[in-house]
Amino acid sequence: MNAATAIRQGWKKVFGTGAASERPPPGDTSHGTILYLEDISVSFDGFKALNALTLYIDVGELRCIIGPNGAGKTTMMDVITGKTRPDKGSAWFGITTDLLTLTEPEIAVAGIGRKFQKPTVFEQHSVLENLELAVAGDKTVWPTLSTGLNPTQRERIDEVMTTIQLQDRRDMRAGMLSHGQKQWLEIGMLLMQDPQLLLVDEPVAGMTPQEVERTAELLLSLAGKHSVVVVEHDMNFVRSIAKKVTVLHEGHVLAEGSMDEVQADPKVKEVYLGE
Repeated sequence: MNAATAIRQGWKKVFGTGAASERPPPGDTSHGTILYLEDISVSFDGFKALNALTLYIDVGELRCIIGPNGAGKTTMMDVITGKTRPDKGSAWFGITTDLLTLTEPEIAVAGIGRKFQKPTVFEQHSVLENLELAVAGDKTVWPTLSTGLNPTQRERIDEVMTTIQLQDRRDMRAGMLSHGQKQWLEIGMLLMQDPQLLLVDEPVAGMTPQEVERTAELLLSLAGKHSVVVVEHDMNFVRSIAKKVTVLHEGHVLAEGSMDEVQADPKVKEVYLGE
């Protein structure tokens, strides 16, 4: 019996097995773990991108995922967000939401946001307009711009703009921002959806040292309010933000622990650090 199933069965013993208790509120993360990936396997033309991968992410945790190219990092995120269906295994968001039964948009609505390596923003719109367009609700452009936002939504936009430190760029076209600022804006757009779990793919690739430092501060500020999973190759950056690191290799977890622990692991040295 996997961990998520065991917790759900315990939940039923307490609250019963009626129709209402069989379908508790989506995204329940009250039990300390927000993401359960268990025995996940994915094959592409005979190649096992994921091989019985088991991974748990806690509520409010900032976890870094590292590993060589082809280790399965992108496929793992594809499974979590519904882009790829595994051949076997289970994927649960909290103890009540079976990710393998949901579409990509349904997973986003449930509370999982994903930021890809290349920033995707509306370059012809201002920073403010980008955040307005990302407000939870009707995502089509014209209803959002034509009907206006309520005071609560405006307050949330101001809060997010402060978090990503683009207050002084609010009226600047997004296309005029630096690479790092575009990355922060896209993170801000995801934050407008108030995700419980945020997946961030190689956030500091191509950044200046100053932008890297600011990105570390930003991600650290999100931990606790959100669960954050960061896939990154820059080891100095990982060390600056990670309390716990997971090393993937050939589609499964090779090692897990603090940065010092995984760097000292002989298996990690052999397959990833090249020592």
